[in-house]
Amino acid sequence: MPILLILVLLYIAVFWKVFTKAGQPGWAVLVPIYNGLIICKIAKKPWWWLLLSCIPYVGIVFSIWLINRIAKAFGQSAAFTVGLVCLSFIFWPMLAYGDAEYNSELLD
Repeated sequence: MPILLILVLLYIAVFWKVFTKAGQPGWAVLVPIYNGLIICKIAKKPWWWLLLSCIPYVGIVFSIWLINRIAKAFGQSAAFTVGLVCLSFIFWPMLAYGDAEYNSELLD
């Protein structure tokens, strides 16, 4: 049980940092549905993409697409997206605490 608590706290800290680097409120990571809306906002996609990511099978595609757009917004490659999906416990902290900067113009 303490290991789970540590993992949840690490998740909160990492995504808090990602949100603040993207110019969004860090506390949004603590609000369940609102944090999904913020993720869509960071990826410059409409709110209903959050609904699409909840559909079985289709949701996997849209979730990976959102993650790819977030990686692109931070100036990262498609290979980094694979890392975010497959080795998230390594790559999300790299994105949060590394020197990558958010630039929404990279998504246009």
